[in-house]
Amino acid sequence: MLDTVLRCVATLVVFLVFPLLIGQTEHKVMAHMQGRLGPMYAGGFHGWAQLVADGVKFVQKEDIVPADADRRVFQLAPAVSLLPYLFVLLAIPVGPDGFVGQAIDAGLFFVLAVMGVGVIGKLMAGWASANKFSLLGGLRTAAQLMSYELPMVLAAASVAMAAGTLSLPGILDAWQWYWLPWQLIGAFVFFTAGLAELQRPPFDMPVADSEIIFGAYTEYTGLRFALFLLSEYAGILVVSALTAVLFLGGWHGPMADQLGWLWMLLKTFALAFLVIWLRVTYPRLREDQLMRFAWIVLIPLALVQLALTGIIKVAIA
Repeated sequence: MLDTVLRCVATLVVFLVFPLLIGQTEHKVMAHMQGRLGPMYAGGFHGWAQLVADGVKFVQKEDIVPADADRRVFQLAPAVSLLPYLFVLLAIPVGPDGFVGQAIDAGLFFVLAVMGVGVIGKLMAGWASANKFSLLGGLRTAAQLMSYELPMVLAAASVAMAAGTLSLPGILDAWQWYWLPWQLIGAFVFFTAGLAELQRPPFDMPVADSEIIFGAYTEYTGLRFALFLLSEYAGILVVSALTAVLFLGGWHGPMADQLGWLWMLLKTFALAFLVIWLRVTYPRLREDQLMRFAWIVLIPLALVQLALTGIIKVAIA
């Protein structure tokens, strides 16, 4: 019982702290890359208090629920959007020898299924807001997330096929260094589809301010709006960690028995930095380009990766 409680508490602490660190890093990286002065001055030294200032701003804002909204669904939507990432973190291995919240035999299936629940939160927000623009934004979000779910699952299936197991710790136990070039196409597909599922630039058309206000979140204010932003940063953490586990070897590295957890963190935050870098580098895709990229580019690439994995597995056998 004590071991279970400690694992749950540790996972909760990571869930509450690491997304905020990613948010603070995004402020700093964007400030340096785009010459933004504001985030570099809040609180004095290197703008250390910028995240605190954002939190205070959200707390001070009035909590408004539209008069015609479905109040219960409207209030639950941010939690439904955020909590799946907490459950996913429980199944992601951080180090060798059982350094995981909960080892699940079908862990890969579990994390992909739970991550897909997040779309329900966006649909709830758009439908319950009693705003036609929010509804349209929620439907566009759902269409995007369901389109990019398929290439993500196909790319992950390639790794499961190579390892011969759906268990995330089992995949890492079977992982070999020569998988890096072999699974490179799958890594690109999985990471790109993950960005699209998070609606991160350049895949942020459903929430683009130049399109339909702020998509499904138009009517949200204060802490509920902050929860949607927090779910985005939690999603960056989860997608980066899963990419590191499936395609970069997770805790594998020099002195893995002692420093495996450190290698996992370094790979995860390196990928999170790449997510931020892409935001300040590429313009967003149009809606038609966004959907075409999933069906015409990513899905064929994922199928090629599956075929390549099958050929190599047969050759090795």
